Amino acid sequence: MEETFDFVVIGAGGAGEAATHMARSRGASVAVVDRELFGGSCPFWACMPSKTLLHAAAAHAAGGDYDWDGASARRDYMINREGTDYPSDAGHVHGLEASGATVIRGTGRVAGAGLVDVSTGSETRTLRARHVIVAVGSNPRVPQIDGLDSITPWTNREATTTRLLPRSLVILGAGPTGVEMAQVFARYGVPTAIIGSRSRVNPQGHPRNSAFLEEGLRRDGVDVRTGVRATRIRAHAASSGAHVVELSDDTTVEGHEIMLAVGRAFPLDDLGLESIGIDPANGLHAGPDLRIAENVFVAGDPAGPEMATHVAHYQGELAVRIALGDDVRPDYSAIPHAVYTDPEVAGVGRSLDQALEAGIDAFEEVADLATTAKGYVAEATGQVTIVVDRASRTLIGAFIAGPAASEAIHEAVLAIKTRTTLDVLADTIHAFPTTARVMGGLFSQALRRLDKQG
Repeated sequence: MEETFDFVVIGAGGAGEAATHMARSRGASVAVVDRELFGGSCPFWACMPSKTLLHAAAAHAAGGDYDWDGASARRDYMINREGTDYPSDAGHVHGLEASGATVIRGTGRVAGAGLVDVSTGSETRTLRARHVIVAVGSNPRVPQIDGLDSITPWTNREATTTRLLPRSLVILGAGPTGVEMAQVFARYGVPTAIIGSRSRVNPQGHPRNSAFLEEGLRRDGVDVRTGVRATRIRAHAASSGAHVVELSDDTTVEGHEIMLAVGRAFPLDDLGLESIGIDPANGLHAGPDLRIAENVFVAGDPAGPEMATHVAHYQGELAVRIALGDDVRPDYSAIPHAVYTDPEVAGVGRSLDQALEAGIDAFEEVADLATTAKGYVAEATGQVTIVVDRASRTLIGAFIAGPAASEAIHEAVLAIKTRTTLDVLADTIHAFPTTARVMGGLFSQALRRLDKQG
């Protein structure tokens, strides 16, 4: 017998949960389906455990009483894994059920227009939906490396949930996940190497931020190798029993554990999308309204343009609003990025090079954080950069490395989102001495430069 809902949401991670709660707040009926953990990767394998481990590692590095056992126990508490190996998602399930949603643990598959079949192991339930939201998230990508199949590599799951420190660690991939976990383990005394195929760590970030990030990793003892890639892995080939990773520059590095952090893949092949005319091999090409077929929407990682929990939340809510007739569309002009290492780095908008490539008459102002009041009182190094569009006298980019970067960046996020002019930003009072105050000083510098140039 078919069950009928206004929305069927396939995937209960950040996007799926946000969509479900938004739909229920609007009075729509919802069935939300997931075959693993309700809540998705972020609370159990990614954002939350990694950030609490970074917090513990920072306290440990500063001489505090936060050994690995304490850090591991705190992490287990954070992800509801005390006394068990597998996390409990009961809190997420309860929250969804309390909202009035129908929660189904099983594998959802599109079976045609407005139909979703859910296999729960013992039975298959057929759900009819006015709207379907595909919010399946992503999984760690496994690269093609000779010898990789001879070992059992770590992904972010093993790295964020291990209760035992590895004897040594090699991380393949120098994006946010790789650099954050490198700092955690290095600060707990694990010989750690990180391998990045691009010329710098965190290559999607601003080059100045990357430089401070690499400096911080090296300070903590991380062996940073950039501009190279792994070409072969020889299992247990080192005299210590560690794996040997051969690199493209003819050097090697050794690690008892090898962690993969080289990107994400989308689990689209078994979703039945062919039944609505979509070839999953070509990806999901969402329109400006997040729609991939009639009454079918995508939200979260497979939707692009970026993979981040805050983008997933935003898209999940927007997909519901659009489906219910609201005249809204996604605005990706001011997506914040942050890496929660020491130093923190954050950014939003365009760099100067990106602006000039786009034909924008732009300039930048830069502050050395170490020479500012915030740098003096916090004994901190770092930088703040802003990018300004001369013609519109508006901020179009901002990038910070230093204390509270992930918090201070949001003034710039709002300024770019609202196209607030430099006249207003420079006339805004910023608390002293803060990183935000340093950015405020750059607003004033930029305004003087604009006024001088007429």
